[in-house]
Amino acid sequence: MGVLRFLTAGESHGQALTSIIEGIPSNLKISTDFINRELARRQKGYGRGGRMKIEKDKAEILSGVRFGLTLGSPITLLIKNKDWENWTDIMAVEGDKTDKREITNPRPGHADLVGGIKYNFTDLRNVLERASARETAARVAVGAVCKQLLEDIGIKIGSYVISIGGLKVSDKYLNLSLEERFKNAEISEVRIPLPEEDDKFKKFIDKAKEDGESLGGVFTVFATGVPMGLGSYVQWDRRLDGRIAQAMMSIQAIKGVEIGEGFKVADKFGSEAHDEIFWDEERGFYHKTNRAGGLEGGMTNGEPILVNVAMKPIPTLMRQKSLKSVNIKTKEPFLAAKERSDITAVPAAAVVGEAMLSIVLANAILEKFGNDNWLEIKKRIEEYREYTKNPF
Repeated sequence: MGVLRFLTAGESHGQALTSIIEGIPSNLKISTDFINRELARRQKGYGRGGRMKIEKDKAEILSGVRFGLTLGSPITLLIKNKDWENWTDIMAVEGDKTDKREITNPRPGHADLVGGIKYNFTDLRNVLERASARETAARVAVGAVCKQLLEDIGIKIGSYVISIGGLKVSDKYLNLSLEERFKNAEISEVRIPLPEEDDKFKKFIDKAKEDGESLGGVFTVFATGVPMGLGSYVQWDRRLDGRIAQAMMSIQAIKGVEIGEGFKVADKFGSEAHDEIFWDEERGFYHKTNRAGGLEGGMTNGEPILVNVAMKPIPTLMRQKSLKSVNIKTKEPFLAAKERSDITAVPAAAVVGEAMLSIVLANAILEKFGNDNWLEIKKRIEEYREYTKNPF
């Protein structure tokens, strides 16, 4: 859908993760260091598991970029899995099949059982290796390319966590600008906009670990500097809010998406739910409130895009809280125990959310303004921004 397309490939314990991006225009400046900083942000967060100690993700650009500038041809990104050396016989591309680390016990809440039935696998490792959230590293790399495109025209993407396991950040953060919330989240161990509240979240996560539990939560992804008129109302699949929701829901373990005040406005009167329209010579048309989250009629309205995203608790639990399941071969019941796992990955998921919003917005920009030569496109965007201030 759209002019920008990407694919990811690779298994969690395979040789590498790869991405191919098609539709990025020529002459866009791309930095590998920028991509690697985004990958590092994804690996942070209090409550992460042992895998983060093994992998230190670094991306290599294999095609589509020369001397730091895009060529307009497909961009290939490679992220090697350091843990591959311990899995060479188990995840071998060729050779005799092994039952070493074979999985026949499906875990509740994972893709294991349904995936095994759908694709006719008797070893559920074939499912979990691809369904794993490890795949999001490839998405973050793609998102980092798109984020560089957006930042070059003044669009900033950020995120912050507002709750973990029902424990919420105090409302004081609402007095901060979006940029301040993001800046604070970057120095918080749990990516909350009030780092002074880190300790209560860390204690909450530690208690869940002691109890053998896992935790979900809610994070906010935002975009500022977005011009009005991206997306369209003319067809269902061109509505930008629908595309954003789909992109967020595609992230592993995400179960809910809310744009702007979302469910809150459902409880309000119409006079309280909508954003009144104002105009002045400097800003053009604007709103004093942003209950719509920057999107009206499937299009951006010039205000910041605000998306709240709900992540379920990680279903891989420690032994004392194991969930019941049934072996696919013997049909015998068992407890789906696992010793190494994240307690919570909400802070990391927020970074993945940034990547997905970057991809959707980059596509919307290129749909509206073209996707051949970035230098020409930037001029069109500048002219359009001026036009929208007083178009009538």
